[in-house]
Amino acid sequence: MSEEKRIAVLSVIVEDRAATPALNGYLSEYGEYIVGRMGIPYREKNVSVLCVVLDAPLPAINALTGKIGNLPGVSAKTLFSKY
Repeated sequence: MSEEKRIAVLSVIVEDRAATPALNGYLSEYGEYIVGRMGIPYREKNVSVLCVVLDAPLPAINALTGKIGNLPGVSAKTLFSKY
């Protein structure tokens, strides 16, 4: 039996560009769940802002958020749909 999927938006702020390869690795690892992503380099503030839309089981969303949020110089938060 497959686990119920949730729609979520993962918001990420990258303050240390050295974390980018690991971040991209995690996104590739969970690529099957990614509906779309948008990355905005905010050069004036020397940060990057990412928005990742997911359609995935809750444990996968939480695992990805945790892995990304534990990267040095990276903050991550997730907003879930009610459906």
